[in-house]
Amino acid sequence: MRLSFLSLANGSSGNCYYLGTPEFGILIDAGIGIRTIKKVLKERSIDFSKIMAVLITHDHADHIKTVGCLGEKHYIPVYTTEAVHAGITRSRYVEETLISSRRVICKEEPFEIRDFRITAFEVPHDSSDNVGYYIEYHHHKFTFATDVGHITETVKKYLCMANHVIIEANYDEEMLRFGTYPSFLKERVASPTGHLSNREAAEFLARNYHLGLKNIWLYHLSRDNNHPELASKTINERLYMEGIRVGKDVTLTALKRTTPSDLFYFE
Repeated sequence: MRLSFLSLANGSSGNCYYLGTPEFGILIDAGIGIRTIKKVLKERSIDFSKIMAVLITHDHADHIKTVGCLGEKHYIPVYTTEAVHAGITRSRYVEETLISSRRVICKEEPFEIRDFRITAFEVPHDSSDNVGYYIEYHHHKFTFATDVGHITETVKKYLCMANHVIIEANYDEEMLRFGTYPSFLKERVASPTGHLSNREAAEFLARNYHLGLKNIWLYHLSRDNNHPELASKTINERLYMEGIRVGKDVTLTALKRTTPSDLFYFE
């Protein structure tokens, strides 16, 4: 059955992604308004009523804004760890407390939603808790690694298992260094519990490319310290140094922050 992937929005203004089949789908994060979610899905002929679950990576506002509405008003189960759920409950950005929709998962303990087999894994970031998701559907394997302070052995394991990688490329190191952020924020972004730079993402991908890797999406690009063309260029050039040709050996797409992506299809 055909699989499709869509970025509704990504970055510090809000994050939300869709992965689904003609029969069902899931959202990963819910950091944009419910009207926007419904509008974008409708424009791409995706039936909102077929959303079976929401997976949350962590409790920062740009990932959880609409989770209460989805869970308690639309009765969609919300999956994440106990610590992230606790952070959502404390958050002043979530209006509806998750009660009936609350589903607790454990890291590296696979669970199933319809035909998706899903494994959450530890990701270093300065939130209450933070996970990535490894999602298997027949021969397709997706890894979502967002808000990654640095690539640990665990993050590496799940990225290297995937055919389709959604990886953070948050900032260009020179733009951050000479940009307008105050010193404390520059230090936070570049710290081991902050975000992944273009160079770090490029180095990882170049050193760990394998023949099974088909698609790379770069996401959570900073508005002030990055732009899609620069992120793509940095990764493209580093892959080329290893003899990996973008467009032939692998596809590479830098997702725009506030503009929904195309709908990507996989047979």
